[in-house]
Amino acid sequence: MKYFKYAVSSIMVLALIMMFIGCAKPPEAEKGAAKTAMDAAVTAGADKYAAADFKTAKGTWDASEAQMNDKKYEEAKQGYVSAKAAFDKAAGAAAAGKKAMTDEANAAVAAVEDGWKNLAAAAKGVEKKMKDKQEAWAADTKVFEDGLKATKDMIAGDPAGAKKKAADLKSIIDKWDATFKELAAIPDKPVKKGKK
Repeated sequence: MKYFKYAVSSIMVLALIMMFIGCAKPPEAEKGAAKTAMDAAVTAGADKYAAADFKTAKGTWDASEAQMNDKKYEEAKQGYVSAKAAFDKAAGAAAAGKKAMTDEANAAVAAVEDGWKNLAAAAKGVEKKMKDKQEAWAADTKVFEDGLKATKDMIAGDPAGAKKKAADLKSIIDKWDATFKELAAIPDKPVKKGKK
């Protein structure tokens, strides 16, 4: 009977140890699901087009990783579940953000095109006064036209980059607009009348 009590006690202790070890497993499945959701969010462009949601999700992921390192597996498991949900939300918001950015890029390109048309008209008005600036104007015209084409081509794939490129093109317009205003302010030289 005495050995029976020791055997039962030993079995109970062993069972508790096994139960503790079984509960203390790292949450690999949850971590994998959160990692997959993070990759999907990055692919969707959430880091660019839903930056706030992505940053929140990334913070939750990082906290879960720290808990894993500290072997706080239950907290890490809950964190990974929350991170997955947050990454899924960010991926969904990325589509709306990208559409909004595409609309902004299209508007920026349209504004730049209108600005360039107005600038070209202003150039004709001061054409006679810009003899020493003709080469620079021709070079910038080529740069602008090539840049505008490249910007239009990149709107679908990278609207944020296209919007930035449109802003760069706007700086060319601003530079020449100021130059043309200076040239327009210069009075025309009077035409000398010949002797009779």
